[in-house]
Amino acid sequence: MASRKPASASKSAPAVDIGIKAGDRAKVAEGLSRFLADSYTLYLKTHNFHWNVTGPMFNSLHLMFMDQYNEQWTALDQIAERIRALGFNAPGSYAEFARLSSIREQAGVDAPEWKAMVTQLVEGNEAVCRTARKVLATADKAGDDPSVDLMTQRLNIHEKNAWMLRSLLQ
Repeated sequence: MASRKPASASKSAPAVDIGIKAGDRAKVAEGLSRFLADSYTLYLKTHNFHWNVTGPMFNSLHLMFMDQYNEQWTALDQIAERIRALGFNAPGSYAEFARLSSIREQAGVDAPEWKAMVTQLVEGNEAVCRTARKVLATADKAGDDPSVDLMTQRLNIHEKNAWMLRSLLQ
C-alpha cells in the first residue's frame, strides 16, 4: 500500500522538519490514517445504533451510545490534525475510510437487536485498539512521542468502552 501523500505546500512554505525522518513520518501518518478510518467507522456505527436502538435497554443504551459517539467525534479531529502535523493529508471521504478501515459494515438496512448492537460495538472498539497498538509501535520506533501519547489516550478510552459494553452481555 502506498503511503499517504504529503500535504501540498506553497513554494514559500518550508519543508516539515520536526525532528522525525520523512520516511518515519510517512509510516506514522499511514498508520494514523488507518486508525482514523477505523475510528470514523466506529463513530458512524455507534451513532447509527444510538438512533435505532429499541427494547428493554433502550434508555441506558441510547445514552451510553450518545456519550461514546460524542467523545469519538471530538477524537476524530485530534487524529486528523496529528496526520496534518506530520506533514500529510488526512483521509476524508467514505471511499477512503472504507478502503483503510479494518471494521466492515454489516449488510442490510434493518437495525440489529440491542445485544447484537452491543456485540458489534465491543468488536469495533477492540478493532480500534488493535490498530492503535500498531500505530503506537510505529510511532514509538520513530520517536514520535505526540502520536504515542495520542494512541495511549485512545487505547485507554476504547478498552474501557469495550469493557463497559461487554459487561452488558454478561
